[in-house]
Amino acid sequence: MTRVLTFVFLVLAAALGLAWLADRPGTITMDWLGYRIETTAFVAAVAIVALVVALLLIFALLRYLLTRPAAVKAYVKERKRQQGYEALSRGLVAIGVGNRAEAQRFAGIAGRNLPREPLTALLRAQTAQLKGDKEAARRAFESMLKEPETKLLGVRGLFLEAQRGNDTDAARALAEQAVKSDPKLGWGVNALFDMQARASDWEGALQALAIARQNGHVEAAVANRRRAVLLTAEARDLESADPDKALTLANDALKLAPSLVPAAEIAGRILASRGETRQASRLITKTWKLSPHPDLAVIYAFAKPGDSPRERLKRVKQLASLTPDDIEGPIAVANAAIEAHDWQSARAALAPYIEDRPSARICTLMARIEAGDGDRGREREWLARAVRAPRDRAWIAEGYVSDRWLPVSPLTGAVDAFAWKAPVDAIGRGDDTLLIEEHPAPAEEIAPSREKEPEAVVEVSKDSRLEAPRLKSSAPSGEKKPEPAMFIPARPPDDPGVAQADTDESPASLERLRAAQIR
Repeated sequence: MTRVLTFVFLVLAAALGLAWLADRPGTITMDWLGYRIETTAFVAAVAIVALVVALLLIFALLRYLLTRPAAVKAYVKERKRQQGYEALSRGLVAIGVGNRAEAQRFAGIAGRNLPREPLTALLRAQTAQLKGDKEAARRAFESMLKEPETKLLGVRGLFLEAQRGNDTDAARALAEQAVKSDPKLGWGVNALFDMQARASDWEGALQALAIARQNGHVEAAVANRRRAVLLTAEARDLESADPDKALTLANDALKLAPSLVPAAEIAGRILASRGETRQASRLITKTWKLSPHPDLAVIYAFAKPGDSPRERLKRVKQLASLTPDDIEGPIAVANAAIEAHDWQSARAALAPYIEDRPSARICTLMARIEAGDGDRGREREWLARAVRAPRDRAWIAEGYVSDRWLPVSPLTGAVDAFAWKAPVDAIGRGDDTLLIEEHPAPAEEIAPSREKEPEAVVEVSKDSRLEAPRLKSSAPSGEKKPEPAMFIPARPPDDPGVAQADTDESPASLERLRAAQIR
């Protein structure tokens, strides 16, 4: 609209100007090079306008002729650019759908039209990966390292290739290079942290965690928890060689995560070994209130050297009273009572839990109580129930069951993956759903020597919930064994046996107390 009004205004102005000249006739005379030109003012004005227009047209024509080669070149370049970007787009789509032939064709077009475009190098590398040509993919990523704008892209590509090839050293070096180049890249910091944790490089993992927290790659609560786990792992490795540093690390971990049981265990053991009973007891009590655990009860019971089994039982009862709603307290009391040969106290501690499907630990403890009272029949009955009882709590990480805490999952390498819980998913199903790692103590430290008995083999049907186990004896085929009327294992795998008549206050009693817990 504005342009139309402007054009109309200019036309009116020209018409008025010409009308003004026509109404004022006059003569214009010009002498030039012996020529005399006379004309009216109106004709002279029209001639001047025509001359200006002619000069403008000539200038435009010359400009057009002079700029045509550059314009043609720019047009061809733009057309190639458009074709290159179209090829990039279609090539990436082809890679997404897995069309190797189309991806390779469009990668060639993009390479000819956009040779210096970062996406062209990426398309070429991904096409090589799609074809399974690892060497070509590696060369493509290495070529990206030469340009500053594609350097990190090449580092990431080489890092992924190293991971696919299980080249841990190269992957770690590339992750360190990425963190050094740009610590704001989350993948580099997280990858370096995971690899350092898997390699038990706790110092390096702590530094990577600090970088991640500084650049906002991890939340504060998660960072504190991971830092506590790493400090605990380092303290565990140094507990024997440098107990002073291990104690400092464990205390720092408890400040960040007061409920971290392994840190409390390490600090409690070191303090108890130094004779600092009160401090060790106070530390164990604080963690026990947040996360009751049998290992904490053992350390609390033996925190005061020289105590008799009766005195240890008294201490454990005091600890268990702090968490009346948790089953770990009564189990700890029962263990301490069995050590003290106080069968009545042990039976009373477990009485509320033996009616409704008691766990394997409770069944085994009841078997020890019955053996202490001299009732062999009831002992066998409880041992039989222990074989088919629900599983007890254990350290579990992503389906992996371990009898001890680990800072890193052996399956995925995740930090702080283990949790103390019952393997609920495994109840009523075969053991192939779990990976179980056992670290048994030496047999001579767990139970008194016994006569060797034939091993018992239990066959379990695919649906263990519908069919009871069948017992097979491993005795020689020549010997005939009478078929028992009830399934009675010769000896459960984790049965610690009955305590000796004389109370044993040696350090091995601690191992016996821990071995009594079936996990």
